Formats: sequence, C-alpha cells, structure tokens
Amino acid sequence: MPIYAYRCEMCGHSNEVLQKMNEDPIKNCPNCGKNSYLKQVTAPNFQLKGTGWYVTDFKNEKNNKSSIKEEVKANEGIATPKETPTKTTDD
Repeated sequence: MPIYAYRCEMCGHSNEVLQKMNEDPIKNCPNCGKNSYLKQVTAPNFQLKGTGWYVTDFKNEKNNKSSIKEEVKANEGIATPKETPTKTTDD
C-alpha cells in the first residue's frame, strides 16, 4: 500500500497516511476537523536496485558495451586449467 502525504489548508497540520490506491482521499483534517485536508504531490520514496531495471541495464548501453570489451580483454591473459590426460599403466 502506498503512503500519501496530506496537509490541511486551514491549520497547516500535515501527516503521512498508509492507504489503498482505490480508497477515497481523506477530506476532514484530524487536527481541526475542517474539510480542507488535501493530498500532496510527493516524490516516491523508493529505488529500483539490482539488475533488470532501466537504470542498471539500459541507461548507459554504450558504456556497458565498452566495459564488457574491457572485461574480456582483461580476462584474455588469465590462463585456464587444461585437462590432463589420464595415464594408463600396462601390467
């Protein structure tokens, strides 16, 4: 459920209220009781983190491609273990 910010135009009382999205806005101020309690426009208080979001995966697509190339170049000098043939003994 989202948190909405409300402010009374008459007394200046402000509060944050946890409400369902389909609930009607609160109109009466809990402080003075007047019909002047208005919902405020506020910025959301969350961030999308991790992979799979525009900010992390697609925002700097040009930069992501160059960083992948740099990573590949860095890994080229790393030796990987090779399989060693198994020895068989003839008795």
